[in-house]
Amino acid sequence: MFFYIARQAILNRDKSMYAYELLFRNGADNAFPDISPEVATASLIENSQFQFNVADITQQRPAFINFTEQSILDDLPSVMPKENIVVEVLESVSPSTAVFKCLQSLKERGYSIALDDYEFNSAWDEVLDIIDVIKVDLRASTRAQILGLTKTRKHHKFKLLAEKVETYEEFQVCLDDGFDYFQGYFFSKPEMLQKRALTPNQLVYMQLLQACANTSMDFDKISRIMSSDLGLSYKLLRYVNAPLHGTTRRIESLRQAVIFLGEQEIKKFVAVITAAQLGEHKPSELIRLSVVRARMCELLAKASTAKIDVEKAYLTGMFSMLEAILDEPLKTIVARIDLSADIQEALLEQKGSLAYCLAITLFYERANWARVHTLTQRLGIKEDELPAMYRDALNWANALDAPAAKD
Repeated sequence: MFFYIARQAILNRDKSMYAYELLFRNGADNAFPDISPEVATASLIENSQFQFNVADITQQRPAFINFTEQSILDDLPSVMPKENIVVEVLESVSPSTAVFKCLQSLKERGYSIALDDYEFNSAWDEVLDIIDVIKVDLRASTRAQILGLTKTRKHHKFKLLAEKVETYEEFQVCLDDGFDYFQGYFFSKPEMLQKRALTPNQLVYMQLLQACANTSMDFDKISRIMSSDLGLSYKLLRYVNAPLHGTTRRIESLRQAVIFLGEQEIKKFVAVITAAQLGEHKPSELIRLSVVRARMCELLAKASTAKIDVEKAYLTGMFSMLEAILDEPLKTIVARIDLSADIQEALLEQKGSLAYCLAITLFYERANWARVHTLTQRLGIKEDELPAMYRDALNWANALDAPAAKD
């Protein structure tokens, strides 16, 4: 039996990262047919606390973790550091005196507590004073219930978190209603449908994307494009001379830097810096997610028994976020960049092996383990290697942290 972990972003009112919800499973299915939920939760604690560092997965941000009723009664949350987690009480937990005593004890020891998928049950009113966050499923709640809860919070200190926020319009409504945190796919979708004019600086990055997407890279052309932007030139030279590249002599020429890095590394550099620059006014999680997807697709391509171009898999993962970053239909963006036919097919038609790599990555993000299981079999990927790949992608994105985007 192997261990899965995925994470979903939780943003604040400024669309900045606040926390992640960690999603755990002990197998490819979304249920645990052979073990009880209590054993599953215990396994969750064992793996998350003793086999890897939760804080690394969440980049030192709070980790919302689901706990069953029995795990709360058994005081399992206390195994994990109070600084790292938010104890998320599942909607299946009974609002009983025994549960209330356990939650009160956790609160007194400094743990933060959230009610998941709040069902507006008045029985929970007794402990609202110790609740830090109430999560509201927009798909399962009426407008009247939500407005009633916003009035109730005036007498307490809990924050409101909107779950399943799927559109930017829903995000705006929740903002107006006073929600503090937001979880869903709204931040990865376009905020506007109309075409957005690109600044001269952004056009340079689009030109770079197009140059790097070509099957045969022209190093001279890439050097010329980079030389037209002082900031870009500085970031490339700073990047190439970083200790991680092991250069013995300082590189001071753009062309020399491009040649030294080589096709694969320069494509990665360009993809990361482009996403960062084009998404300058977007949630930082968009850029981070672009890099995670790119790396995950790359690792899947390497592990597959099918013959998949690793560089194209990386670009497919990275380009999958361009629609949200540029607020334009992906079809328009792809036509402008002039990508290779198989990358276009993967992004626009969801066909081909590159599309399977991207689909596995997307389903992993959403903890849809059943679909992950089906697609990994199709690509000949060992399913038990996926958790390590995902952690690698997270760590790689954290280490890279859009290096070119930093001054």
